[in-house]
Amino acid sequence: MNISDPFENRKECTSHPFRCWVCIGVFLLAFSWVFVLYDPLASAGPETILDLQPFRQTSSIEIKDAQGSKGLATLINLNANVNAWYLLRLDWRGGVTESYHLENADPEKQRLALDSHNPSGLAIDHGKDRSVCELWAGNSRDRLTQARKSGVPYAPLCDGKLYARNPTKGHQTPIEAVTEFLRKNVPGGEEIVSFVRDTFFAYLYERKAEEKVQERPSERLSQEEANSGPASASLDPREGNRTVKPTDLGIEIRQPSPNGMAPGVWYPAKENPGIYVSVIVPKLIAPEVMRSYRNVVNGLDNVELEGLVYLVAFDLGRFDLHYSLGTEHPEVGWSSHIPDQMRNLAFPGPDGIGTSAPLVRTGLVSPTDISHTAATFTGGFKRVHGAFKYGPLAFKNRGSHYGFLENGVVFSRLQPELATIYVLNDGSTEMKTWTESDNDLLPRVRYARQNGVPIIAGVDPASHLSVPGSLVGRWGPGNWSGSEDMKLRAMRAGVGLQEFRGRRFLLYAFFWSATPSAMARVFQAYQCRYAMLLDMNALVHTYLAIYKRNDANLYVQHLIRGMSEVDITVKGRYVPRFLGYADDRDFFYLTRKEMP
Repeated sequence: MNISDPFENRKECTSHPFRCWVCIGVFLLAFSWVFVLYDPLASAGPETILDLQPFRQTSSIEIKDAQGSKGLATLINLNANVNAWYLLRLDWRGGVTESYHLENADPEKQRLALDSHNPSGLAIDHGKDRSVCELWAGNSRDRLTQARKSGVPYAPLCDGKLYARNPTKGHQTPIEAVTEFLRKNVPGGEEIVSFVRDTFFAYLYERKAEEKVQERPSERLSQEEANSGPASASLDPREGNRTVKPTDLGIEIRQPSPNGMAPGVWYPAKENPGIYVSVIVPKLIAPEVMRSYRNVVNGLDNVELEGLVYLVAFDLGRFDLHYSLGTEHPEVGWSSHIPDQMRNLAFPGPDGIGTSAPLVRTGLVSPTDISHTAATFTGGFKRVHGAFKYGPLAFKNRGSHYGFLENGVVFSRLQPELATIYVLNDGSTEMKTWTESDNDLLPRVRYARQNGVPIIAGVDPASHLSVPGSLVGRWGPGNWSGSEDMKLRAMRAGVGLQEFRGRRFLLYAFFWSATPSAMARVFQAYQCRYAMLLDMNALVHTYLAIYKRNDANLYVQHLIRGMSEVDITVKGRYVPRFLGYADDRDFFYLTRKEMP
C-alpha cells in the first residue's frame, strides 16, 4: 500500500485555494463526527445527579400520613463512606412527591435509616442506641413543611440532629451581577466583560502592583518563632537586610516592627495560633530559583518583579480543610469555552446532567462548623471558564471540565491531568495532578476541587527545587485566562502545599498583577511541593478572611483590606461572607481542630 505525501499537491493548493479550503473543511467536519460518535455519554447518560453517585445506598418502606394516605418513603445515603448527606423522598398516592436534602449533624457518630417497625419518621442510630424522629405521621408532617417554608439555608430537624438544606439566593456583588447578565443575555457579552477587565481593572491593579515597597534594615524574628512556622522563602543573600511595608495587609501579626516585615519570613497572626503571614517581592528571590526551569517558566517583567505578594499559611496539624459549592457556581452544564465538536448536544452537560437538583447548594458554612471556623477563601473558576478552549486538553474528556465534590457527592467528575486539591475521609489534605488510577481514591474523598493545570507539579529530589508545571508559560493550553490578546498578567490567587520539619502547611498567595510564571517563582521560593491557581481578576474572586472570637464577638480580618467591601451590613450589623450570608460562589473554609 503506497502512502502519498500529503503535501505533494501544494502547487494545486496555491493555484486553487478554494478547493483546498473545502477539503480541509470536509476533513474537520469528519474529525468532529468522530468525537460525537465515540462520546461515552451517547450510549447511556445519567438522568439526575443521583446517578453520578457510585457509593449511594438506598432503602424504602411503606408509610402513612395522619389522614391515612399511603405512600413510599425512600432514603438515599448519597455516599455511605462519608455519611454526611441524605436525600429523603416521599411518594404519596395521587402523584404527589416531596424531596428533602438532609445533612447529618454528626456523620462520624450517627446514621439515618428507615425502619418498617417505626414507619412514622426517620430512625437515628447513635452507636447502639436508636431513636425515631417523627416527620410524616400525625402532626409531625408539618415539621418538614415548616422546615421548607422557613426560608433559612439550614433548617434544624429532630432536635438539631439533622438539617434540611433549603434553596436560597446566593449574594452577588454589583460587578458580578452585571458581568453575569452580559455573559448570559447580551450577544458578545463575554467580549465586553473582557474589555472592561483588561482595561480599567487591569490598570487599577497594575498601579497597585507597582507601588514601591519601602526598604529598611530588618528586625528578625526570634529563633523560637522562626522554628514554629513554615519554611521561609529562599531569597538572594545579597538582599537579606530589607523590610517592606505591606500597606494593604489586613491581618494583624504578632510583634510587628515599625520598619515593616522582612520579605520571605513568616509572622504569626496575632491571637490566632497556627496561622502565619508573609510577604515577598519576586526580585528578591534566590538566583538559583529564578534561573531554574527557564524552558517552561517565562521571564518576569518589572511589574511582576517589584510587585508585593501577600501570603497566608495554615498549619494543617491545627486545621481541617472543607469545601462548599456556591448557590450557583460552579455550574454543572457545558462550558461555552470548549471546542464545538466536544459538546454532545444530546446531553445538558459533560457528565450528562445540567442541574444539581434535587440536591441543594447553600453557599454557606455548615451550622455544625460555624463556631470553630477560622478562615474562608474563594474557590476556583466558574464553569464558563472551567474547561479548555485550546491545546490537547481541549480535545480530551469532552473539553476536560474541572471536577468538584462536596461531602463525597460528585457534582462533576474529576478529570485526569488536572490540578486537584482534595480532602480524604481521615481529614488529610492533599494536592496532585489527577490520574485515572486516582479514581481508586474516590471512596475516601470527602472534598475535591479541580482548577486547571499545576503551577508546581512536584519537587526535584536531586536539587530539592520545586518543579513548575509544564504548561505554566503557555496561555492557551494551560487555560490560564487573562486577556484575549494572551497577556497573562492579572490579579490572581493560588494555593500550595508545603512540608517542613514533619509538618504540613497550606499556603494561600495573593498577587496584585502577575502571570502564572510569577506565581511559580513565588511558590518555588516557598518550597511548595504542589501549587495551583484558584481564581482571579477581582478582590471578590480572590477573597480570604480569618476570624477571631472573643466571648460572643467575632472579629474579621481580611488578607487585603479592600476585601472587606465584599462583606455586607444588615440593619447596621456587619455580616461576613460565607459565614453570615449565602454566596453564589464556591469557597474553602478551615475549622480549628480540638487539640489534645
